[in-house]
Amino acid sequence: MDGSIGRLDDLPSALRDGADAPRVRGRGIPGGSFSDVPVPARPLDPGMGLAVARRTVFRPEDREDFGRVADRVAAGNLALLRREDAAIAAERARLRNAIATGALLTSGRHLQHGDPDQPSRNMEVFTNCATAASSFAKFYLLLNGSGVGRSYDDALMAVDWSNAPDVLLYLSPDHPDYPDQPSRREWFAAELGVSVPDLPTVLAHELLANPADAPADAIVHRVADSREGWAKAIELLEALAFQGARDRRVVFDLSDVRPAGSPIRGMQGRPASGPISLLRALLAIRRDVIAAARHRGAAGETMQPWEQALRLDHHLSVEVQVGGARRAARMATKSWRDPGVLRFIRLKEQGGLWTANNSVMVDAEFWDRVRHGDLADPLTAHAVAVFEEATRCAFVNGEPGFINGDRLEDHRTGSAWQRPVDTDGSGFRSLRYQVDAAAPLLAELTRRAARSQFPATTNPCGEITLHVTGGYCVIADFAPLLACPVPLEQVTPGAPAPDLAALWDARVEDSVRLGVRFLMRANTMDSLYAQEVQRTNRMGIGPTGLHEYAWMRFGLSFLDLLDPAKSAPFWAMLERFSSAAKHEGDQYARELGLVRPVTVTTIKPSGTISKLFGLTEGAHLPARAHYLRWVQFKGTRDAGTGEWAVGSDPLLAEYEARGYPLRTLKTFPGMTIVGFPTVPLIMRLGLADRLVTAPEATPAQQYQWLRLLERHWIGPTQGNQVSYTLKLFTDRHDLEAFRQIVLSEQPEIRCCAVLPTRPDHALGYEYLPEEEVPADRFAALVAQIDAAEAREEVDLAHLQCASGVCPI
Repeated sequence: MDGSIGRLDDLPSALRDGADAPRVRGRGIPGGSFSDVPVPARPLDPGMGLAVARRTVFRPEDREDFGRVADRVAAGNLALLRREDAAIAAERARLRNAIATGALLTSGRHLQHGDPDQPSRNMEVFTNCATAASSFAKFYLLLNGSGVGRSYDDALMAVDWSNAPDVLLYLSPDHPDYPDQPSRREWFAAELGVSVPDLPTVLAHELLANPADAPADAIVHRVADSREGWAKAIELLEALAFQGARDRRVVFDLSDVRPAGSPIRGMQGRPASGPISLLRALLAIRRDVIAAARHRGAAGETMQPWEQALRLDHHLSVEVQVGGARRAARMATKSWRDPGVLRFIRLKEQGGLWTANNSVMVDAEFWDRVRHGDLADPLTAHAVAVFEEATRCAFVNGEPGFINGDRLEDHRTGSAWQRPVDTDGSGFRSLRYQVDAAAPLLAELTRRAARSQFPATTNPCGEITLHVTGGYCVIADFAPLLACPVPLEQVTPGAPAPDLAALWDARVEDSVRLGVRFLMRANTMDSLYAQEVQRTNRMGIGPTGLHEYAWMRFGLSFLDLLDPAKSAPFWAMLERFSSAAKHEGDQYARELGLVRPVTVTTIKPSGTISKLFGLTEGAHLPARAHYLRWVQFKGTRDAGTGEWAVGSDPLLAEYEARGYPLRTLKTFPGMTIVGFPTVPLIMRLGLADRLVTAPEATPAQQYQWLRLLERHWIGPTQGNQVSYTLKLFTDRHDLEAFRQIVLSEQPEIRCCAVLPTRPDHALGYEYLPEEEVPADRFAALVAQIDAAEAREEVDLAHLQCASGVCPI
């Protein structure tokens, strides 16, 4: 019972030829190949897949049944139509089956939050990708779980934080977290990074003892206990800075914020961080941004507005990540033409500011100047300096990258400059959040963007094009391998029977079409960027597990896919699916009375979703053929008795008894790691020595792969980007070789993160979340393990993209 249909001759005729299928306004509803009758869910990949689902997808009521997840996700999405008829019921059934079989994976946001209450939720909960042009907007989006991109181009910096008001802070002594008891003092001091003896002095210096102590003309703002409340506090502060209220005082009263540890209903009961988190952020902003922006160096230099914003956004993002429940993924970009871009390039190298992926926004002129320009020309000399410094820094720490801004869809077509100027803040307004104090700021930002050289940027993982002043994209994966209508062990790689191949192809196309409709309905939800969503109807659907599919359906390895003669059928099929996605988008938009989608295709990193079924992630090659997946557990052995110490996770003793390898950590005191032998699905499909892993593929081969994906899947119109991280091993390529690779290959694609790295054994870490081991040792480890009924676990280190840099 793996989610496949079974024997082809058992299928009802309607599922083979589409007869009598429900129709919508004169055309058939896609998905007929999946049946209108519920089919069994495909089992998750043992070990990693189930562990990931337990952490990120399953609710108690799902009872660890992926079919129940599909039930609620399909029900919630179709409920957005706010009506019911036979056609909707049929589509819901087909959508449910496409999800349950793994053919349409959607995304983690939908699998986690989707249910019949979806029409009452805000779209932010279901969006993976967003942008923002202000700090308060970025903060609110991060609090809602979106990854957020922001352009720090000089042209878009409307706020000088040296003009912000003085910030005063208050927490009532009656608040449960107030440090008036020994245990709370110790906790509070640790959270602020000070010693317990120093805490009274710090509190006296940093907090008001009483709001009445504030100046009579001070603005007193009680921070509401909600995401909206926290964002409103930052909105007020940013609006005052924009107004130039340097001579004013603002008091932020944090007394209404719920205590640390209280459950957050909108996050499945995860514990709240309490007021200490926002307090810490405001202290950092006051010290490291406002005061620093007012400071003049010996030569009269000051911190520029772009750096002020970058540092402020970092401090807010750090607090969003408290407890590890939210990801706070960010992309920070800056134009190559800006005078401060060299400092932007070096900031990561100097330490700190780790919450964003940094990239330089470039264009064809940049590459032409670097390749062929006259160094006597000042702008050419600047371009060469930017290239050399960016590659020098990237060779050491992997950042910044280069994004070809003029190749992004909205820039290429000019649609980004067509966004109307927002004069009243209505461009950032929903039922849950309404801009007031910052409306003039948002109006100024949209005016600036209309004149910007780079009016579009990307989300943190780089696969989605979005307007710099704000926008969303809902995204989804489909897994063409998992659309196979029979168990995979019944398929001869590259030689499925003709009727099987035809039905398989139909199911993949149905997955794509159902996915496009799924995403378009999500675009009708209430959202902050509703105007921009309505203007663009943007979405991104893309494949994952491509290498497994290419092998099983066409008998092609990675190297075969680069051979035009051998791989023509594969690329033609991918073009068919791309055309189907865009055709469905155009047709369904007309049916719903929406605009034609600006973008439809993408390939996202798929770091979590692909793990559910053991697939290679997005466009990435498998990172390893087999490996030990190390997971941290709390607990160590008692030095005296040799037994597990009191308070140790009981699973440690169980895993040890079953023969799993264990190691006690030194860099993480009190923690022990357990190694789970892991073999990706692609290794179980019979490729043998034809398998190519990421370390084995050359940079030129991987860039060729990206160009082919852009040509045949992303397409010449209505396309986003491919999110891809190319790991370049520094034991094979020095800095000059790295520069030549980037200079020859990067201008020819939309974007690619090139991450210089070293072999696992040379990285110097006590352990890696995934450790490649020799085949003989791996086999010996597997032989010694009794895995029956063992419950595997996963931690956040494994919920990353194959790239190692993209967030979830």
